Amino acid sequence: MNKPAETIGARIKSLRESSGLTQSNVANYLKVDQSLVSMVEKGKRSLTSDMLDKLAALFSVQVSAFEESDTTAKPLSFAFRASKIDDGDLEALSAINRIALNCNFMTQLLEGKHANG
Repeated sequence: MNKPAETIGARIKSLRESSGLTQSNVANYLKVDQSLVSMVEKGKRSLTSDMLDKLAALFSVQVSAFEESDTTAKPLSFAFRASKIDDGDLEALSAINRIALNCNFMTQLLEGKHANG
């Protein structure tokens, strides 16, 4: 198996589970079959960069967090008050997370913490 794919798959699974989402939720959000998400989490398949970008926004992490084997990434957390989460909910959450990530990035730039910015 491909070691980077295994690491990325394990991180996706960890973030998905800590977010309380199912493989089906993620598959519907990405508009792919649930079996692809399963294969990705096992390190047997890869996602496109666009899909990784969408997942990063959904989980409120930088794309680079998928390559980290440890759990240092600290995604924003939200409490869901609904018993069912649909695609529209995930799209809205993703948009909110993307705004939050951009705000954090801008704050780091203003504080001089991003040398590569």
